[in-house]
Amino acid sequence: MGAETTSGSGSECETRVVLNVYDLTPINNYTCWFGFGIFHSGIEVHGKEYGFGAHDFPVSGVFEVEPKSCPGFLYRCSISLGLINMSPSEFRTFIENMASEYHGDTYHLISKNCNHFTDDVSLRLTGRRIPGWVNRLARLGALCSCLLPESLQVTTVKQIPEYHECSEDEVTESLSNATPRESTEIDESEQEKHLLSPGTGSGSGEVVFIKEIQK
Repeated sequence: MGAETTSGSGSECETRVVLNVYDLTPINNYTCWFGFGIFHSGIEVHGKEYGFGAHDFPVSGVFEVEPKSCPGFLYRCSISLGLINMSPSEFRTFIENMASEYHGDTYHLISKNCNHFTDDVSLRLTGRRIPGWVNRLARLGALCSCLLPESLQVTTVKQIPEYHECSEDEVTESLSNATPRESTEIDESEQEKHLLSPGTGSGSGEVVFIKEIQK
């Protein structure tokens, strides 16, 4: 299921907000039956998917990729969060403002991860939160973070984000037909701290960080 866009009256543009959920590890196939899992999520709007990743710099950690094709993760499912009336250019301004609140060096596995970002975006756009199971592990971790190894409490990447200015045509181009990525094995020590690096992957899996609006 991709994000649908339809032209409305006047300057209004109705589009669907979709949550794309990924597995960080094949172990999810077993633990999800018990309501647990290690997930990454991204928000799809106007044919692009937006997520939040980590780096060591006080600049935007918000990035975009083709829908259902975030590199390094195994696509699991899509969940419709609702419809909004927002043009591509209006949404671009919105997501650039969000980027100023989500710097890469503020990423924290337990308190400010990719699922916190998608939940915040969904709440602001639709008034709805993402399903609780997507970020349940982080909520449980917040209750007993003292028991978690330090390596699992903070995650960073050591690359400088590269930004790409998008035109209106690029923003509106639909990429919702992207196919799920094949399963990849993730080393156990990397399951909880998978890192997104600018320009990783090839072709449809390229990560492009969003340039924030300076306030």
